[in-house]
Amino acid sequence: MEELDRILIVEDDATIRTILEMALLGAGYRHVTCASRGDEGLAEARRLRPDLVLLDVMLPGLDGFTIAARLRADAATAATRIIMITARTEPEDIVRGLEAGADDYVTKPFDRPVLLARVRAVLRRGRGAAEPGGFEGLALDEAAHTARLDGAELKLAPGEFRILVLLVENRGRVLTRARILDAVLRDSAQAVTERTVDVQIANLRRKLGAWADHIETIRGVGYRIRSVAR
Repeated sequence: MEELDRILIVEDDATIRTILEMALLGAGYRHVTCASRGDEGLAEARRLRPDLVLLDVMLPGLDGFTIAARLRADAATAATRIIMITARTEPEDIVRGLEAGADDYVTKPFDRPVLLARVRAVLRRGRGAAEPGGFEGLALDEAAHTARLDGAELKLAPGEFRILVLLVENRGRVLTRARILDAVLRDSAQAVTERTVDVQIANLRRKLGAWADHIETIRGVGYRIRSVAR
């Protein structure tokens, strides 16, 4: 139920903070808390353990990138969903936000219906996290290093398998090419670059057939696994 979701707004602009709060309350979210400083927002997040944080980037006290990274590093708040809302629109800022742990990135000025749709989507992903080892007909066994799709075994190269596991474990979250590279390909005996990730993803899509529609390309950033109608 939406009214049970706890949402924390960390925004130093009073007008935007009020707009966000009123939009959430009007959409049926009843547990909305606000903070105007970064350090206060981090303390509130640790105290409340909200389901979602709407997080500005440029804040007094602590910036949003730092807050996101600290929330992700703390076991008590690591699963908290984060949407960054900021006027910073450069690709490097978006990449930095996602790498710090944000689940989504909304730029100002924002459209309220679109923002609320993103809030619902992020919260829905949080409630429906992928079951360990698989997702929608895909079964992954890390110990045996096997992948099965609707019961049929897939023939995946080691790098392809590791990328697929990483994406499924982080279903709904955008993973940058750099993060994928660091997590699963750095130990490769071959020379690897971010282009290597694109090649591995292309190979995965070919082997996954129609299921590959779950792998979404985020242009200029990276990839994520999403739910789609099958």
